[in-house]
Amino acid sequence: MGRTAPTSDTPSERQRLDKWLWHARIVKARTSAAALVSKGHVRVNGARETSPGHGVKTGDVLTIALDRSVRVLKVTGFAARRGDAASVSGLYDDLEESGRS
Repeated sequence: MGRTAPTSDTPSERQRLDKWLWHARIVKARTSAAALVSKGHVRVNGARETSPGHGVKTGDVLTIALDRSVRVLKVTGFAARRGDAASVSGLYDDLEESGRS
């Protein structure tokens, strides 16, 4: 069974780290997401990642150092485009709130 190329309407099995952070509304702009990653403020499964184009997949755990907090998120899905704040609930589980399940 061959893999088909994802279209703009169909999210794939992986997504660029900077794009996922932007779609999940962790940052306000995709350029901010890329800068956050480039500066080494994001870890993927415990390893520091500095490439904004790094592919994240479902099940990856992201540790994100923001200005005044650290967020630990488990990737649970992808979005084809950035939606409103209510639409991001299916993109991640916040492990800090759930007691690090």
